[in-house]
Amino acid sequence: MRLKNRAIAKVIAAFPSLGRRLVDSYHPWESEDVPWTPVEKPLREATVAVVTTAGVHHRDQKPFDMKDPNGDPSFRVIDASRPPSTLMITHDYYDHSDADRDINIVFPLDRLREMVAEGAIGGLSERHYSFMGHIDGPYISTLIEDTGPRVAEALVKDGVDIVLLTPG
Repeated sequence: MRLKNRAIAKVIAAFPSLGRRLVDSYHPWESEDVPWTPVEKPLREATVAVVTTAGVHHRDQKPFDMKDPNGDPSFRVIDASRPPSTLMITHDYYDHSDADRDINIVFPLDRLREMVAEGAIGGLSERHYSFMGHIDGPYISTLIEDTGPRVAEALVKDGVDIVLLTPG
């Protein structure tokens, strides 16, 4: 299954028109109720965190489950104090070969650190979060009712003002 998923991701990356047709034929789960919280302070005063669906995790953390066809609704906590070289990607549903060379493509902590140093951002959270983007079937409710709210609560507890969401 993993080899098949990786092959499909590479073919789609090589033939974008095929990828567009696949995307156009897919009918994802949709929500009428999208939560939104307006930003209440200037970016230069805000604490920022990254939440990604790119399947990023520290090399010593458990990889995301690539065997379950419905995905893996769990998340990984990414410690910003650790070097980027400790990060890797476990996700078979997109071609992440470029991100394997530069993790900032999907998880831009180095770019955000530069923005903090320039004064464009007030600060960077010590903890960031990663999910696997391919979630389907019964795991959609797990994501909505359990893991998503747990991450949201942790972000609030950490004093995060703005979350940068990055796809995989």
